[in-house]
Parts: sequence; structure tokens; C-alpha cells
Amino acid sequence: MTQPTITARETGQVERANKDGHQPVMFVHGLWLLPSSWDRWADLFEQSGFVALTPGWPDDPDTVEEANAEPEVFAKKSVGDVADHYDAIVRKLDKRPAIIGHSFGGLLTQILAGRGLSAASVAIDPAPFRGVLPLPISALKSASPVLKNPANRNRAVRLTYDQFRFGFANAVSKEEAKELYHTYAVPGSGEPLFQAASANLNPWTEAKVNSRNPERGPLLIISGEKDNTVPWAIANTSFKRQRRNEGVTEIVELKDRGHALVIDSGWREVADTALTFVRRFA
Repeated sequence: MTQPTITARETGQVERANKDGHQPVMFVHGLWLLPSSWDRWADLFEQSGFVALTPGWPDDPDTVEEANAEPEVFAKKSVGDVADHYDAIVRKLDKRPAIIGHSFGGLLTQILAGRGLSAASVAIDPAPFRGVLPLPISALKSASPVLKNPANRNRAVRLTYDQFRFGFANAVSKEEAKELYHTYAVPGSGEPLFQAASANLNPWTEAKVNSRNPERGPLLIISGEKDNTVPWAIANTSFKRQRRNEGVTEIVELKDRGHALVIDSGWREVADTALTFVRRFA
């Protein structure tokens, strides 16, 4: 694994959070998005009395335009590399943060919680970890743009609009789907998808979660009813494995919501659900 390198922007967010003194909340994005996808969420949580951090994956560009101009920077980012990057940031905070993650960010959230680093966690449509066995057809189709070519493991893969429409934006109008694609979509590392796909065949996989750690803290899983990428079967199996923990473990399904639920026009319902949970425990 590469040594985690915390950027100046991330260092500034940590210093601000430590100086502020309020409960920190860290947001973790998934594949094909950037930290800026959390901007509205960060504003909402700040207005609610928290201090927000939106770190990126290693080498994340600042803007969608930069990301699409230099897609190669996303390549070869493994689950372990990214988890260790966020781990290093959390350990610089004076208080354990609440952690909220979406998609592969939801998997990373559970990994960090399993390391005892979270005051409370919300995993939204989280990517599966070792022990989560269901493989619905829609999830396989969503991952196929990457998994269809073994060489993609070491590449950055850009989704076409049609692929984004199916995997992310199937529950919104065609007009909104196009807007979301042009506003938010960036290339994504192929490696995490190969890691998740092989997790149940590899005892040494990085795509694993310590769900039994008593220091895990309260955990909420949010599932979008119409999510093609992480359908209910995956989210609910993750919940059942996490429920073995002695801490609070909850799951909620939001009706008529797809995988783009954190960035689409209905984002506020999801954010309020997460905010209510974090307020209870962090």
C-alpha cells in the first residue's frame, strides 16, 4: 500500500474542526464522484451545529473538469489505500467523527467504524464486503463496465451516460439524469470493483469489515428502493452481518430512490435521515 498523503485542503479541514470544537462529521464519497458531491450535505450539517469534513480519495482532482481531463489519476486506488487515507485523517482529529459514506464510501465507512474510529456511522447504499453473498443481476450489470475487461483493474474507467443512467440515475427523469451526469460524474478506479467482486473468494481481501468490534459504534444503513447498483438484497445482508455487533444497528429503505440519492433532487430526504441518526448518537 502507498503511504497516505493528506492534502493541504484536508489538513485545513482537520485544523478547522479541531479549532471549532463541535462534533465533526466526515463524508466519504464512492466511485465516479468527487468530494464536492457532498457540498450541500456539508452545509446542512454545519447549519445543524456540526463541523463538516469532505476529504477525497488519494489524488482526487478538485473539480469535475480536471477529473475528466486527467482520468489516469484515479487508477490503481485500492480499498485498502483509500481506507488508510481516511484513517490517517480521522486520527488527526481531536474527537472521533461521525462518518457518512455512499456506495464504496459506505463500505469505507464500515471499515473505519470496524477499526473503532467512528462516533456514529451512516452507510448509504454501501458496496458489499466479504461475507455479503447476494449478487443481483442489476448489480452485476452496473459493475459490468469495469468487470467485463480484466485489464480495467489497473485503469480508471469512465461511465457512459447510459451506464450512469442505469447504475445511478434510473429513479429520476431523463433530464435530471443528464444534468447529474454532466455535473458530478468522473472516472473511477477499477480496482475496488474487482476487490469487491472477489472478496468472498479471497480471505486476505481488503474489502472486509470487522463487524464484531465492540468499539464500532452505532450504525445506520440506508437503502434506496430502486437502486440497481446496491439493491436491497446487498444492503440488507450487510445489515444482518452488522447486526451481530453489540452496538445499535439499524436499516431504512427509502422509497423510489436510486443510487444517485445523495446527489439528486431528493438528496434532502436522505440527508435528514442521516442527520437524525447522527444527532441521536454523536
